[in-house]
Amino acid sequence: MLLLALLLVAGNFAWLQIFRVFEREPRAAQVAQQISSVVNLTRSALITANPAKRFDLLRDLSEQEGIHVHADAPDEPVEPLPDRPFVRLLTVELQRRLGDGTRLLASINGAHDVWINFEIDDIEYWVSLPRESVERTEQLRWLGWGLLVLGLSVAGAFLIVARINRPLRELTRAAAAIGRGQSPEPVSETGPREIRTLSSAFNQMSADLKRLDEDRALLLAGVSHDLRTPLARIRLGLEMLGDKSDPSLMEGMVQDIADIDAVINQFLDFARISGEQSAATACNPDDIVNDVVERYKRQSVDVSARCGGLPPMPMKSLAIQRLLTNLIDNALRHGGPQVEIETSLHGTHARLSVFDRGPGIPAADAERMLQPFTRLNAARSTSGSGLGLAIVDRIAKMHHGSVQLLPRAGGGLEARVELPAG
Repeated sequence: MLLLALLLVAGNFAWLQIFRVFEREPRAAQVAQQISSVVNLTRSALITANPAKRFDLLRDLSEQEGIHVHADAPDEPVEPLPDRPFVRLLTVELQRRLGDGTRLLASINGAHDVWINFEIDDIEYWVSLPRESVERTEQLRWLGWGLLVLGLSVAGAFLIVARINRPLRELTRAAAAIGRGQSPEPVSETGPREIRTLSSAFNQMSADLKRLDEDRALLLAGVSHDLRTPLARIRLGLEMLGDKSDPSLMEGMVQDIADIDAVINQFLDFARISGEQSAATACNPDDIVNDVVERYKRQSVDVSARCGGLPPMPMKSLAIQRLLTNLIDNALRHGGPQVEIETSLHGTHARLSVFDRGPGIPAADAERMLQPFTRLNAARSTSGSGLGLAIVDRIAKMHHGSVQLLPRAGGGLEARVELPAG
C-alpha cells in the first residue's frame, strides 16, 4: 500500500512538473499580451488626451482600473522581479511587443507591484499593475484539488490492495495449517485472475496432500493390523513349545516378537495421529504428566516430574499422553534408567521437557530426527521404527506447538515441547 501511495505521489509530482514546463510559454505569451494591451492603451490615452486633463486621466486610471502611471525615472531603491524561467520568458515577450528598452520591476520606492516602463516624447513613464496580473493567486486551491485527487487515488489503491491481500492472507493461513500437519478447508477462489488460479492450484495441492496422507495412514494401519495375526500365532506356538527348545533361543525369539509388536504399535499410533479429528478440550498439562508418571512408577520405572503449575489449556489429552509416553520410552531406551520431566510457563507458551542422560543428539541432526523413519545410528541403537519422535512432532504441530531436541547441561538430551497456553 505504501509503495503504491509513493508511486502515486511521484506520478502526480511528475505530471505537475510537466504541466508547469509546458504551460509556462503559453502563459507568458498571454500575460505579455494583457500587459502590452494595458501599456499601449495607456500610452494612446496619454498621447490623445488634452494635456490639461492628463492628471485627471491618470487619477481615473488609478481609482477605477488600479493602473498607476508615474513619469520620470524611478527613485532608488528598485527591486527586479525574481529571476525565474517564467519571468525571463515574459520579459522577452514584452520586449518583442513594446521594444527592447522595456523593463520589469517588482518594487519602486517600496511599492510592491509589477512596474513596466514606456516612453512618450523622450519622457519615461512607469505603469504599475497588481501582482495578480503576473503571478498565480490560487495556488493553494490547485494544491487542494491535487491533494483531493491524490487522496481518492490512494483510497482506490487501498481497495485494490485489499482485494488482492484478502485471498493471500487466507492462503497464508491455510499454508501455515498444512505446515502444522492439519488439513485446512479449501480457500475461496476469489480476487484477480492470477490469485484465483493460485487459490485453485493450492486447493488441489491441499487435497492431494490430504489424500496421500490418508493413503499412507491407511496403508500403515492395514499392514500393521495384518501383521498382528501371524505374530500372535507365532507367540502362541512358542509358548506351547514350553521347555522343548533352547531357553536362550526362546527368549531371543520372544524379544524379537515384542520388538516387532512395538514397531507395529508405533505404525498404528502414527496412523491414528494422521487421521486425528477429535476436538480439543480444556485440560491441565500437569495432571496429564502426573498420570503418565504414576503409570510408569507402577511398573517400577524411575520417572520423576517437577510441575510448574501450568494453567488449563485446550488440548487433546490422549494425544498429549501419547506424546509424553513416546518421549519417556525414547529416553529410557537410549538415555538410561532415569528420566526427569519438567513443566513450566514461559510467556504465552507452556513448556514440557523430558530429560535423559544418554549420548544426546548432535545439533546438526536434531531437525532431521523429527522426520518419519529416521534413526541416528551413531548415538542410538538400530532398533525401533524411527517413528517415535515423528509422532511427537505431529502431535505438537496439531496443538500449534513445536519440538526441539537440545543438549542437556552435564550431558544427555532435553526433548522440549512448547505449546501455546492460550
